[in-house]
Amino acid sequence: MKKPYQIEAQRAVRQLEAMAADENPAVQMVLPMAEMVGWLRQGVGALIRQAGLRVMELLMEEEVRERVGERNQPQPERTANRGGKERGFCVVMGQKVPIDRPRVRTTDDQEVRLGSYEMFHRGEPLTETVWEKLMLGLSTRKYGRAVREFAEAYGLEKSAISEHFIEASRAKLKDMMERRLDKMRLCALLIDATPFAGQQMVAALGISQDGRKTILGIRQGATENATVVGELLGDLMNRGLDFAELRLYVLDGGKALHAAVKKYAGESAPIQRCQVHIAGRDPRFPEGWNVPSRASPCEPGSLGSGMAG
Repeated sequence: MKKPYQIEAQRAVRQLEAMAADENPAVQMVLPMAEMVGWLRQGVGALIRQAGLRVMELLMEEEVRERVGERNQPQPERTANRGGKERGFCVVMGQKVPIDRPRVRTTDDQEVRLGSYEMFHRGEPLTETVWEKLMLGLSTRKYGRAVREFAEAYGLEKSAISEHFIEASRAKLKDMMERRLDKMRLCALLIDATPFAGQQMVAALGISQDGRKTILGIRQGATENATVVGELLGDLMNRGLDFAELRLYVLDGGKALHAAVKKYAGESAPIQRCQVHIAGRDPRFPEGWNVPSRASPCEPGSLGSGMAG
């Protein structure tokens, strides 16, 4: 359920869009050439960024004018008045940049939200920007120095970036765990568990008919037991995965995995024992086989390069 301030913000944006569609007022910007040349000394990017901030200010002022009328002109039917300015921020290129936002208050002293500021304030999806850059290897400690485009930008501290990354990861995990699987055609399904912080994380990895690998779901449990694996497979079935469709199931030697797969896919489901598990655990395995790490890709010619697991 959306909170009241979110509903008010969306209403303000819709009002701005309606004003732009119905009246389509012109917003003109005049910049002193000396100021523009000063920005150009820092590069074309600096000129574009600073000019963009001026456009934001003009758009907010135009919205205020449409709501309350021209300055110093009496209007008997006026329903709102200018209320000065206060410090706010907009989100640009993954960073918070301070701007002065004009305030508007109704004649009965109620704050009026500006749709233009709500759009600037929301700006680009900051959490998504942070997530993408951190997934590419940028650390939270160096994030601010790497992405800073405005000298006055803030909100780039390590703690703030970590919070955005956690929020984005939580949203992506939720999307992954709720994604429908009806249209997926999988030729193989790999299920295995890995220890994490004293728990077992059981994951299901699907391989499509064109060779693409997709994480289908995960479950956390104290051990790799039939209950946890059964809950994982049950969730996949509820989200549309057809267990009646013939496919190869690649598992380790755990009995819980075998029992759960046979429960959902039937006793005749083809099950392949993961060869990497066998090679890594059986000392009698022929000497000379290159057993790849489970955390790294298989090298050509190694065990697993042409096998499941």
